[in-house]
Amino acid sequence: MRRSVIRVCILVLAVVLSSGCAATSSQPGIQLSSLHPLPAPPASEIIPLRISVAAVISPRGTVESYQPLLDYLSDALNRPVELVQRRTYEETNDLVESGEVDLAFVCTSAYITGHENFDMRLLVAPEVNGATTYHSLLIVPIDSPAQTMADLQGTVFAFTDPISNSGRVYPTYLVQQLGFTPETFFARTFFTYNHDDAIRAVADQLADGAAVDSLVYEYALERDPTLSERIRIIHRSPAFGIPPVVVSPNIRPQTQALMQETLLGMSENAEGRAALASLGIDAFVLIDDSAYDSARELISEVGILSP
Repeated sequence: MRRSVIRVCILVLAVVLSSGCAATSSQPGIQLSSLHPLPAPPASEIIPLRISVAAVISPRGTVESYQPLLDYLSDALNRPVELVQRRTYEETNDLVESGEVDLAFVCTSAYITGHENFDMRLLVAPEVNGATTYHSLLIVPIDSPAQTMADLQGTVFAFTDPISNSGRVYPTYLVQQLGFTPETFFARTFFTYNHDDAIRAVADQLADGAAVDSLVYEYALERDPTLSERIRIIHRSPAFGIPPVVVSPNIRPQTQALMQETLLGMSENAEGRAALASLGIDAFVLIDDSAYDSARELISEVGILSP
C-alpha cells in the first residue's frame, strides 16, 4: 500500500512538471537583446552636492572665483552642485558638523577647532606656487608711519573673522607679546568677516591696520594692481598649514573617496586646470594633519578660541 502511494505521487509530479514545461515552451520567452536600461532620473530628482566656502573672501568674490570649480565638479560627478554660504567661519563649521553640506573650504583655525570639536576631516588641500602654506600679513595704508604692530597702538584695527587664524589669532598674539590685549591696545576694533573687505578697509583708510591671509592678499593684487599703491605690508608671520578642504565625519566613505579622487585629478586635464586657475591654485593634494600643528600651538597660546 505504501509503495502504491509513493508511485502515485511520483506520477502526479511528473505530469505537473511536463505540463509546466509544455506551457513554457509554447509561450515567448524574455529576449535579453530587447532589454533597455532604465532612463536616468530627471536632474530635479538628483540630490545636489552641497558645498560651503567659508567667507575668506566676500560672498560676491566667492561666487565669481569658485563658480568654475563648481561647474567642473558638477560635470565630473554628473550631479548638480549647490553653493551654501554663511557669514562666519563658525557657521560654516556648523554646516559641516550637521551634515548639511558634503564638503567645505574652511580656514586653518576653523579646521583645527572643527577637528577638535566634532572630528572634522581633511579631504585635500590646495597647493599654491608649489607650497601648502600661507602667512598672516600685517598691512597698513601706504602713507602710514607704522613699521611694526607696536606703532599701531591707539589706532583702529580691522579683524577678519572671530576664529580666523591669520585675521585674528595671529594679530592678537602680536598684541599679547607687547603686554596688551586688543581691547586695551587699540582704540577700536571691528570685524569685516572676510579678508578682501579687510584689505579694502585699509586701502580706503577706514582702518589703520589689519592682518590678512597672504594668499587672498596676493590674489586681490592680481585682480586690482592699484592696491599696491594704497597698502603696504609691515610684518609677515611664520608659515602655517594652508586652509584645507574638509568633510563631515558622517559622510559615506564612497562619497568621500569619489570627491577626493575628483579633486586630486583636476590638474590632469585642461578643464580642471582652468577651474583651478580661476582660484589661483596649482592643484589639490593630500595633506597630513600635522601640517596644522604650528597653528594649533599658536591658538593654544593665544587662548581666544573655544576649545
